[in-house]
Amino acid sequence: MNFTGIYEKTILIVKPDGVQRGLVGEVVKRLEMKGMKVVGLKMMYLNEEKLREHYAHHVEKPFYPGLEKFMKSSPVVVICAEGKNAVSAVRLIAGVTDAGKADAGTIRGDLAMGMCNVVHCSDSVETAVAEVKRFFDEAEIFDYSKTEYLHVYMEDERA
Repeated sequence: MNFTGIYEKTILIVKPDGVQRGLVGEVVKRLEMKGMKVVGLKMMYLNEEKLREHYAHHVEKPFYPGLEKFMKSSPVVVICAEGKNAVSAVRLIAGVTDAGKADAGTIRGDLAMGMCNVVHCSDSVETAVAEVKRFFDEAEIFDYSKTEYLHVYMEDERA
């Protein structure tokens, strides 16, 4: 049974602080524990052009130069996750942006204190579609059956 294609795809980026602190495995573990399917995964450096595109809504803000410097300070790990309502599910797992206010049990609530908040995640389905295209070529997204879906979703949720 292959359910690929009926669920949303979303992006989660393990930021430089998460990479430097060795939290990539923990982030992937939490996605998989929730029932998300990892369909793309890669480590990369983000250049100025990619960051300006990704953070276009922040480029004119006074904090942007520091954000860009931070995001270029180390490689990041970009994950494309797939699942039913993946965007909202991953946002729930990640927690609110200000990690000091994030609930315990979330990535940010458990693993961060402030704006060095370990991960970025897509904020809407529309943003997720754009971000998947921004960070992955079509050949880098994998279509495969995940038999675990039989134990994550009820039958009517798989159709």
